Amino acid sequence: MRKLLSVVVSVYNEEQALPAFYQEIKPVLDGLSWDYELLFVNDGSLDGSLEIVSQLAEKDQQVKVIGLSRNFGHEAAMIAGMDFAVGDGIVCMDADLQHPVTCLPEIVGRLEEGFGVITMTRTRNVSAGLVKNVTSRAFYWLINTLSDVKFESNASDFFAVSRQAADVLRKNYRERVRFLRGYVQNIGFRKTSIPYEASERVAGESKYSIRKLFAFSINTILCFSNLPLKLGIYAGLLAALSGAAVLVYTLCTRQGAPSGYATIVILNCFMFAVLFLIVGIMGEYIAILFSELKDRPIYIVEELKNVDSHEIV
Repeated sequence: MRKLLSVVVSVYNEEQALPAFYQEIKPVLDGLSWDYELLFVNDGSLDGSLEIVSQLAEKDQQVKVIGLSRNFGHEAAMIAGMDFAVGDGIVCMDADLQHPVTCLPEIVGRLEEGFGVITMTRTRNVSAGLVKNVTSRAFYWLINTLSDVKFESNASDFFAVSRQAADVLRKNYRERVRFLRGYVQNIGFRKTSIPYEASERVAGESKYSIRKLFAFSINTILCFSNLPLKLGIYAGLLAALSGAAVLVYTLCTRQGAPSGYATIVILNCFMFAVLFLIVGIMGEYIAILFSELKDRPIYIVEELKNVDSHEIV
């Protein structure tokens, strides 16, 4: 009996890219040694994306559509697709063709070799500007410095997992504030990576603005590291050492404490900046805890096409 590959595609306002994506991926999937299902997760698109994937599902029974009730975000859409996928291996990718569909045969080959987690690492992104490339490298350097978990640089939301690994993600990694590609690298199992070069977007534009990427980076760091909470300890030690240095200077020189309006203002500004930074970090952690305590659904499904309905998470 042939194994089944589930390809999960997150869709948000991709009406211009979807026809080209389907035309590119269909012959690749047909040429695989595995059977397949192609799951489009419509993440509350405001354009004609839902109509396009629905039409594809009517013509092709291997195309399945999961329509979310609103926009829940890219990672929530991928989780929804993984929840409904029934394959022996699951691939998550985007519909803009920046994730090359030509990598699928190699991914299937790695799954057949027994790998449970396959991360796809970008060697080059021709569509990203200098700022995004630099900030991406800085992000991975920072998270690897702060966290006990070490991540592969330039790993993307293009990845594959075995059924066993997917079951772990479905049951045990249900946080409302999440970093899915980080969880994929964190769950263990036999792991490998495949390098790829990200192509130009076939249509449309990136849904991640600099502001969204910054917020995403902050949440990721807080999810994988408690080191920011310890900044208060380090700041307190720094202040104590500074005070001791001033005391030694005063006793040795007998000139009294350094004085001056500018010195006092700068010192106060610095200490208040450190204080508010620590309070802000604590607030972010509390916000994450509050989000988890509310226990609201990660996503809500509004409609299904060619998909067997089951309990919605």
